[in-house]
Amino acid sequence: MTPFQTVSGVAAPLPMANIDTDVIMPKQFLKRIDREGLAIGAFHDLRFDETGKPRPDFILNKLPYNAAKFLICGDNFGCGSSREYAVWGLQQLGIRAIIAPSIAGIFFGNCEKNGLLALTLPQPDIDHLMHCAMSGDTCMMVIDLNAQIIHTASKRISFDIPDARKQLLLSGADHVQQTLDQTDLIATFEADQADRRPWLWSRG
Repeated sequence: MTPFQTVSGVAAPLPMANIDTDVIMPKQFLKRIDREGLAIGAFHDLRFDETGKPRPDFILNKLPYNAAKFLICGDNFGCGSSREYAVWGLQQLGIRAIIAPSIAGIFFGNCEKNGLLALTLPQPDIDHLMHCAMSGDTCMMVIDLNAQIIHTASKRISFDIPDARKQLLLSGADHVQQTLDQTDLIATFEADQADRRPWLWSRG
């Protein structure tokens, strides 16, 4: 995964509440058995009309938001069914962070497992970020994960994040890699356990 350290970019406003995973990644894009080619599916029915033409009024089809790296979202973002494809599609679209007053639990977990920064902030902070994002003059932001600060044109907003999740994002590792990094400790534990409790390792 791509490490997330200090990332700057455009923040796009998506103020509507309860954007579910079927909106983020419609079901017709779930047929693939790999992770490739999912950018087209992200917000597909909002981005494109029935003929496949971009909808000019949708925020991510407008300049400068067509290059957005951050989404400032409404309440309960990512609700609905568990759909890891939704996270993959957002990442392939170029999104590096989701910021909202609340994020659905399963979607939040899928973000963590795939290196997409998901942050929940108090409503006053969301209101400020949303206000900044709505103007092309102030929509550029910087997220410094190490310092845990979001920089806007007029304000610095601090955020909390568990250290374990922060370290995964900073390093670009996932949970599997985190386990593999402990191979020597696991081998030592297994050898010690096999010596002290051999019946657990019996093949008979």
